[in-house]
Amino acid sequence: MGDLMDIVVPVREGAANAQLRYALRSWAAHLPHRRVWLAGYLPGWAREVGHIPTRQTGTKYQNTTKAVRAACEHPGVTDTFLLCNDDFFVMTPQPERFPVYHRGPVRDVEAYYATRGAGKYLRGLRETRDLLVSLGHEDPLSYELHVPLPVSKSGMLKTLQVGRRLDVLHKRTAYGVLNQLGGERMTDVKILHRAPRGYTTASPLLSTMPDSFTNGAVGKHIRAVFPRACRYEGRVR
Repeated sequence: MGDLMDIVVPVREGAANAQLRYALRSWAAHLPHRRVWLAGYLPGWAREVGHIPTRQTGTKYQNTTKAVRAACEHPGVTDTFLLCNDDFFVMTPQPERFPVYHRGPVRDVEAYYATRGAGKYLRGLRETRDLLVSLGHEDPLSYELHVPLPVSKSGMLKTLQVGRRLDVLHKRTAYGVLNQLGGERMTDVKILHRAPRGYTTASPLLSTMPDSFTNGAVGKHIRAVFPRACRYEGRVR
């Protein structure tokens, strides 16, 4: 157990967050780790987790950056940890050293998001790409996948320093490129819709939107796989 990584997950304020409950159940069952840290908000029902409180006074992008920085600066967190979101579900057993995955070239991801309309996310993608190109990474890879990412504290702190002037820094991509992670290419596992498509019951990794989790077939599937509370859940205080 001493060599296992911690899991760090930024958590927004005030949410009941049913997705987080089931994410924790999936990690307890299938993702080898030492400890879970919630950075930001601590739900009243959470137990046996570490908590790194942060003030959430900015945009969601700024708040998650603050949470990740706080985790990297916390002495109790393992030097390398798994960066997760509260809607990452690990559906099948994973190895002790979780693999690194990427999404392919940023240019391909940019083309996909450009068809969905401009917004802060797309602007941040382009600005992050331009920053990486200016630093000599001519065709950078995207690491903006909804799956756990192994992160070194020192490497991420350096990344956040490099990208400090961007208000929508794509942290995962900047970290992956600047630290030359490489990895295996995969299609993103985020399910945006209610229909039973885009995944199978054998899919090892899944992610959802609030609506697809609450009202969609994928949410029903996830809840069926993890019907029982795990050690990270208790009664609401």
